[in-house]
Amino acid sequence: MRRQSRWEAKVAADPEHSHWYVERFRTMRAEGADLAGEARMVDAMVPRGSRVLDAGCGPGRVGAELAARGHDVVGVDVDPVLIEAAEADHPGPRWVVGDLAELDLAAQGITDPFDVIVCAGNVMTFLADGTHRDVLAGFAAHLAPEGRAVVGFGAGRGYAFETFFADVEGAGLRLDVALGTWDLRPFTPRSDFLVAVLTRA
Repeated sequence: MRRQSRWEAKVAADPEHSHWYVERFRTMRAEGADLAGEARMVDAMVPRGSRVLDAGCGPGRVGAELAARGHDVVGVDVDPVLIEAAEADHPGPRWVVGDLAELDLAAQGITDPFDVIVCAGNVMTFLADGTHRDVLAGFAAHLAPEGRAVVGFGAGRGYAFETFFADVEGAGLRLDVALGTWDLRPFTPRSDFLVAVLTRA
């Protein structure tokens, strides 16, 4: 039986939350906010025309920027409201409703592996309890042999960095680089954010 994610629980408690989230980023974009920091980092990691999976894509902010930079993007999110917004605001990439804990894109006809998987926006902290290792194993299964996954999330959100590092190893991945920000500042024991670059072990 599929477990409800923390995001789904939040939406169940407040059915307007997803719509608020969509409008928040639409407003920020309209006001000229820089929303492309994660995409800039990922874009620098792969050649033009790479296959990118935006895991937990929300309304498409990161994936759309990577598509605009010439990449072949698929975005997956558990929330159909967010996927609907991504389709409306950012046509071009393929946006898919799906649970990252049960990721099986081949069943949706998406069979080619990905050069890079990006999981930004604290997605890891909104997963169902106990599914983090399953999600990371799904990333490993969908990566090309030399592919990389880039995962970013903050401290104090119910998923400790130490637990994440153990889950990475248990999921058949290896930590190659740990950063404290998306603009490449180093990760330290006092960092309140983690950006982890992972490869298949």
